[in-house]
Amino acid sequence: MREKAEYRIRTARPEDLEQITAVEEACFPAAEAAGREQFKERLAAYPESFLVAQLMKSDRIIGFINGAVTDERTISDEMFEDASLHNPAGAYQAVFGLDVAEEFRGQGIASDLMRALIEKAGHQGRAGLILTCKERLIGFYERQGYRLMGLSKSVHGGAVWYDMILEFEK
Repeated sequence: MREKAEYRIRTARPEDLEQITAVEEACFPAAEAAGREQFKERLAAYPESFLVAQLMKSDRIIGFINGAVTDERTISDEMFEDASLHNPAGAYQAVFGLDVAEEFRGQGIASDLMRALIEKAGHQGRAGLILTCKERLIGFYERQGYRLMGLSKSVHGGAVWYDMILEFEK
């Protein structure tokens, strides 16, 4: 049994770019992974929607969550590519990626990152959060409060995706 990591969750900063890109490359196949330039654009366009998990004893980023805000109830492939589609006044916080470095998985870091973004979206008055995921992750997101909406129109990275939504009670 490995020792549980001590980490904090904070808003991402431009100087985190290289570490964020490295974590993404390790977590996703190349066809699905966002690249350095995409992350640079996302950090500039919506830093308030980009959280990282950082080890307490170092500057190492061990996970992150990010996504634009939109009025749409599902994510389109264009949203992944075009940071200018971010609408700060939008109803839904999208989740484009939830990444945790492999050696730190199974410690609740992904759940903590998700809870932090859900809480932030609630404080911002959003109607809820949306995401796409692979079939094997549906149960994880349902435990976070999301509801399966069905097969997504997304063909991002050539994978099969499912639309999920978490709606706040009014």
